[in-house]
Amino acid sequence: MGNNNTGIDHDRLFKELLETFFEEFMELFFPEIHQQIDFNDLHFNKQEIFTDVTVGEKHFIDLLAETKLKGEEGIILVHVESQAQYQANFAERMFIYFSRLYQKYRSRILPIAIFSYDQIKDEPDNFNIKFPFLYVLDFNFHIVELKKKPWQEYIKSDNPVAAALLSKMGYRKEEKVKVKLEYLRMLTRMELDPARMVLLTGFFETYLKLNKEEEKTLEESIGKLSPKEAEKMLEITTSWHEKGRIEGRREGRQEGRQEGQAELVLRLISKKIGFLSGEITEKVRSLDIDSLNDLGEAVLDFTSMNELEKWLKT
Repeated sequence: MGNNNTGIDHDRLFKELLETFFEEFMELFFPEIHQQIDFNDLHFNKQEIFTDVTVGEKHFIDLLAETKLKGEEGIILVHVESQAQYQANFAERMFIYFSRLYQKYRSRILPIAIFSYDQIKDEPDNFNIKFPFLYVLDFNFHIVELKKKPWQEYIKSDNPVAAALLSKMGYRKEEKVKVKLEYLRMLTRMELDPARMVLLTGFFETYLKLNKEEEKTLEESIGKLSPKEAEKMLEITTSWHEKGRIEGRREGRQEGRQEGQAELVLRLISKKIGFLSGEITEKVRSLDIDSLNDLGEAVLDFTSMNELEKWLKT
C-alpha cells in the first residue's frame, strides 16, 4: 500500500477496519461474491513480505483472508490491497503479488484493490502481456474507487464499513458537516459494542476532520434533532473523545470538547423541560464529560425542572 507524507498509518487503519468487518466489507461492495463465501471458516493469514530485488524494496501484503466457498472443498484466498496514493504501475504490482501468493499457496486467489486517495482517476482493473500473435496473460482484479462513490447513496445503510468509509467518499468540502452528521446517525442505528464503535470513529475522524466553526455547526444540527437521537449521538461522541483524553491528547482540546458536549446537553434539556436559568446553565457547563454523558441519558426521563435540580445536587 502506498503511503503519503501526512504521517497517517493508512496500512494499520484499513487493516483493522477490514479484519474487524471483513464480511460487511464484502457484503457492501461485492454482494454476489458475499453470498458464496462461507464466513464461518474465515481466518487471516500472517502478513506476507515480498522483496522486489529490482528496486530494493520490501512490500507488505495488506490483508490476506483464507476461507471457503459454500458447498465446495478446498480453501480460497481473498487478497485485499489498499492504495493511499496514485501509483502508475499498480496493476502490475497486483499481478506480482498474485504470482507470489499463488506460488506459495497454490490456491485460488481473489484479488481486490481499494483506492482511497483523494484524486479521481480511472484506475485499471487489468494487467496483460500480449504479442500480435499471442495473448500471453490477462490478469483481472476487482477495484473499489472510494472517491467515485457518492456518499449520499450509503447513508441509509446499516453497514459499519459504509459508515467508516463515508470519510473517504466523494463529498464536497461544504458537505463535511452533513457527512459527519449522517455518519453519527448511522452509528445510532447500529448495535455495536464500544470497542467497535471506537474503531469506526477513530477511522472516520482520521480522514474527515472538522474545524471549530464546522464543529459548532454540527452541534447546532444535532441540537435540532429529537432528544432521543441527539442523546445517542452525544453518547457516541463522548465515548470517542474520552478515549482520546485517556490516550494523552492535549488538555486544551479536551476542554473544547467538554464545552461542545455541555452545549448539546443544554439543548436537550431546553427541548425537554423548557427555559433554563443562568445558574442552572452554569452548573451544567461546569460538569466534566462523564457527568455530562450521564446527564444526557438522565434528561430523557425528566418531566420537570425540579428533577433536573435534584439531579445536579446529587
